[in-house]
Amino acid sequence: MWGYLIGGAGVIAASGAASYQAIGPTAQWYGRTFIGLPRGAKEIALTYDDGPNDPHTFRLLEVLARHDVRATFFLIGRYARQRPDIVQEIVKSGHAVGNHTFTHPALVFQTARQIKVELESCTRALDDAVGAHSNLFRPPFGARRPAVLRIARDLGLLRVMWNVTGYDWNAKSSESIERNVARQVRGGDVLLLHDGGHLQFGADRAFTVKATDNIIARYKSQGREFVTIQAMMKSAQST
Repeated sequence: MWGYLIGGAGVIAASGAASYQAIGPTAQWYGRTFIGLPRGAKEIALTYDDGPNDPHTFRLLEVLARHDVRATFFLIGRYARQRPDIVQEIVKSGHAVGNHTFTHPALVFQTARQIKVELESCTRALDDAVGAHSNLFRPPFGARRPAVLRIARDLGLLRVMWNVTGYDWNAKSSESIERNVARQVRGGDVLLLHDGGHLQFGADRAFTVKATDNIIARYKSQGREFVTIQAMMKSAQST
């Protein structure tokens, strides 16, 4: 995933703190983003990027329903435009949907006008699919610069990152995803997983679906509670 940013032209590959702040999920120099609750909290937020996707978003919804868990899906606008029925099923099942841009570019390389078009186009696609929805936004690849977060704020979007990564976009097994998560979870976490792929519609996310099933079972047995990003934000405001 991040190879797209670090390789090639190497614009962000310059070493040092500035490059980390542009892509580090918990970095805050360029603007505040939501990354979870204080460590040790009982809540965990499952988040999924790059959908909607057929058939794996549907299969994921089945797993979440079986565990009576709600999650947050950051959707690519062009896929939402292609398959509004999947977006509708996500919302019908009680989950939150958020803005993940229309075409999934690395926004650090976009002009201010391009950034605004990407965000507004995705919002319209979600509006057309399900009407009112959340005002959550996650930048593709987590890549941002001050202008990205400022434009999102001006559009009324709440910027959401993560602090636990499943590394499922290139996983070789569901077990590897589970191990990646287990090494990082401490409670109060926002977990990054994927129900789709930005390169093409129909990406295989079978490992993510299976890992999700086991992750929920494991942490529920430890007394953890799975919530949406909005619920976690509400909890943060009350502490």
